[in-house]
Amino acid sequence: MKRRDFIQKTAASSALIGLTGFSLSSFKSEDVKHITILHTNDVHSYIDPFPADHPRNPNMGGVARRASLIEEIRKENPNVVVLDAGDIFQGTPYFNYYGGELEFKLMNMMGYETATLGNHDFDNGIDGLLAQMPNAKFDFVSSNYDFKNTVLDGHVKPYKITTVDGIKIGVFGLGIELEGLVDKKNYKETVYNNPIEVATDMARILKQEKKCDLVICLSHIGFKYKEDPNKVCDIILAKQTKDIDLIIGGHTHTFLDKPVIEKNLDGKEVLINQVGCYGLNLGRIDFYMTSDKQIASKGKSIIV
Repeated sequence: MKRRDFIQKTAASSALIGLTGFSLSSFKSEDVKHITILHTNDVHSYIDPFPADHPRNPNMGGVARRASLIEEIRKENPNVVVLDAGDIFQGTPYFNYYGGELEFKLMNMMGYETATLGNHDFDNGIDGLLAQMPNAKFDFVSSNYDFKNTVLDGHVKPYKITTVDGIKIGVFGLGIELEGLVDKKNYKETVYNNPIEVATDMARILKQEKKCDLVICLSHIGFKYKEDPNKVCDIILAKQTKDIDLIIGGHTHTFLDKPVIEKNLDGKEVLINQVGCYGLNLGRIDFYMTSDKQIASKGKSIIV
């Protein structure tokens, strides 16, 4: 679907059916607040578009196009939050040369607000990651990595709360187990905690204690694993927790045309989305919230 077609279709809010099963057509437009979540994952330092002769992705992707698309969407709806689900680093010579500085500065220009950490974000070690963090004007969140005995202690938050047009949004992050995936010398004394247990606690704090209207998990644990159906992943996370409205995933490079919906422990619907890798797609989730905090939503991956 072309980006213009997508924007026109998502603007037709009367056709949206909410997570709670109501239709927005029964509400006056002034009674509904519209929040747009834009997201990426596993960009892996892909700054330029793919070359014209690339066999799979000719002329696709690139930061300039993504920036243009984000700007276009902001003109349509100023209530935009831009998020990333990890593996910002590693994949092109830009990372080898600049060590992540360029990636972070370009994300600043596009208005990213929050990101979580993927396993490849440790590729220059936690010292290398810390050295680049001053270049990021956005926040890093990770709830299940305990950095207290490392140089990253205090530089990564367990969660972040922001208010957009009166809507309180809580964002927390989850990372994959680093042992066996990342060289120990790169993550040092970082402690990995169980994502399901941590997410249960984080979602409760954000939804019930902090009274967030939307709770979003930036997950770098993977969408699902066919070879190991019991391995912790976004699908299992959605089913075994509650109070999470949206899981933005990463790690498995899963291309979803639109969000997958799963039922949580309370039988409520949870959106799960992931947009592949290399900046080829931009995820878009539109939330429409009524004055009594009922939610309708629509999501799509947009080709960059």
